[in-house]
Amino acid sequence: MRWTDLLFAHWPLPPDALAPHIPPGLALDTFDGQAWIGVVPFRMSDVSPRGLPALPVIGTFPELNVRTYVSHEGRPGVWFLSLDAASRATVIGARRWFHLPYVHAAMTMDLDTDGRTVAYRSMRRDPSAPPATFAARYRPTGPVEPASPGSLEEWLTARWRLYAVDGAGRIERGEIRHRPWPLQPAEADIDARELVAAHGLTLPDVPPHLRFSRRVDVRAWWPRPA
Repeated sequence: MRWTDLLFAHWPLPPDALAPHIPPGLALDTFDGQAWIGVVPFRMSDVSPRGLPALPVIGTFPELNVRTYVSHEGRPGVWFLSLDAASRATVIGARRWFHLPYVHAAMTMDLDTDGRTVAYRSMRRDPSAPPATFAARYRPTGPVEPASPGSLEEWLTARWRLYAVDGAGRIERGEIRHRPWPLQPAEADIDARELVAAHGLTLPDVPPHLRFSRRVDVRAWWPRPA
């Protein structure tokens, strides 16, 4: 698959606020004692099983996730609170096969005439999830700056697995691989309050930590017991 025009927007939260959202068996990760919640809009494209061509319609769609960071037996990863997607097929398949909390939404994602600014909107259309809207305009503001070892940027983005819980309560992990994120500084006008509030959380009144990435090509594996 390919992820394009992606924004990492992160806010610090007290660990006690996020801990109730982490299932038994996983440990909430912190950076210098601080937990983080991320809101990540992007476009998913060229999605297909390995070795088969991508389907042009159902293989390309906007996606939006709300996430935090966890570890299991020393393996760091991502824990998704929700993943909104414009593809009904993806929502159904990911819920069933990957046990991920996907939600169907009506979404638009367009580039402005400058070719750099992304206009993104999402409104949930899924009766199984709390209603939520999201809107953002964002763009890169500088050159690619790979994350420095030990930096917050590396800690937030260099995550090579996701965790999920199956119907029996067992922890699963899914491995992903791609080249290091080509991160750029970014600016954004972003309204994620309702999306985050759908999880009973409140964003702090501080500017988000922002990074942009134009494109990564990704391989993912089927989930396996953690």
